[in-house]
Amino acid sequence: MASVSDDAAWKAGTAMTKVSGRLDGARRTLVLTRRIGARADELWQALAQSDRLERWFGSWRGDPSSGQVMLTMNAEAAPVPAVPCEIRVCDPPQRLGISVTDSYGHWQLTIELRESNGMTDLTLRHEDIELQAVPEVGPGWEWYLDRLEATVTGSALPTLEDFVDCYTPMGEDYSAMIVAE
Repeated sequence: MASVSDDAAWKAGTAMTKVSGRLDGARRTLVLTRRIGARADELWQALAQSDRLERWFGSWRGDPSSGQVMLTMNAEAAPVPAVPCEIRVCDPPQRLGISVTDSYGHWQLTIELRESNGMTDLTLRHEDIELQAVPEVGPGWEWYLDRLEATVTGSALPTLEDFVDCYTPMGEDYSAMIVAE
């Protein structure tokens, strides 16, 4: 858990207070992007290795070569039960596609990594998203991606308090997206 000074340092040092997501042309996919100061293989490890994923999102158990693992999120305010996570695409260290069905619905996600000169462009695509979910889901992905970036760069992780204070207000911008033509 970050200390108060670490938390203050994160708030002072972060530039992520504006929305990075957008809806694609068909308005069925939420797309978020980041340019991260880390190699693609470092990001891949933080996405695909359970002990590294656990640092910012959750953990998985099972045999990924079977095409399915059990995913448990650990950064939420309340405990969340493990759910089946289907691995649709696994092309290390460039592309990971998963599908998860939980109490909130069906989540079809694809993450692409493109490295250039020690920096990696990350694109997260939340496919077939229900438009009414965008104002809540968008800020959540902003928070998780900032946590991922902090994990691989050694920065302080945004906390749940940061989510409430800094990310939840992004829901207004995401709401504007769903009414815009």
